[in-house]
Amino acid sequence: MAEDSKIKIDKFDGSDYGFWKMQIEDLLYQKSLHLPMSGEQPDDMYDEEWKLLDRQALGVVRLSLAKSVAYNIVNETTTYGVLKALSNMYEKPSASNKVFLIRQLVNTKMKEGMSVTAHINEFNSIISRLASVEIKFEDEVQALLLLSSLPDSWSGTVTAVSSASGTTKLTFDSIRDLIVNEDIRRRSSGETSNSSSLLHTESRGRRNERGHNRGRSKSRRRG
Repeated sequence: MAEDSKIKIDKFDGSDYGFWKMQIEDLLYQKSLHLPMSGEQPDDMYDEEWKLLDRQALGVVRLSLAKSVAYNIVNETTTYGVLKALSNMYEKPSASNKVFLIRQLVNTKMKEGMSVTAHINEFNSIISRLASVEIKFEDEVQALLLLSSLPDSWSGTVTAVSSASGTTKLTFDSIRDLIVNEDIRRRSSGETSNSSSLLHTESRGRRNERGHNRGRSKSRRRG
């Protein structure tokens, strides 16, 4: 993890380039080392000043890279050159990148007991990475994808939302907030069993009760 006093950045290991790029840009601005990102030396800056500034920014960027990624840009000697090379490798909207991210999205399912916040963050991360390779979904599609990624224990919530919305378009923000609020409600009420198991238990109890009642009815007829 790259660290600068209170600022911490996870080292970029090849995944979620867009998020790392946002963080490294913020860090360079915080340290007043952002000018070398453009690769253009200001007219009023001496060559030696520019070289020192660029070298300082380059060091910050390289220290925020995992070893496996840093090896790929070892021949780049400027901040602009490193960022350009990384963009070409990890941000370029190639078909293989798009297929990989789409596969990640459709396979992203929230596991039973998993943190709702962690799941939504993971979902948003993939959506953001898809946007960086020029694949964007309408707001309602994002909402539907999020709903479909929920586990079986949320089937009642999904059904209720689907029925209540009718022909009204869903919005991602409203679905996200609904899921978070429902998770808070479940935790505060002490619900530890998932609804699918509860439904199974209730169903089995009703079947046993019906069988017991039928047995009692037969006994009465025999009497």
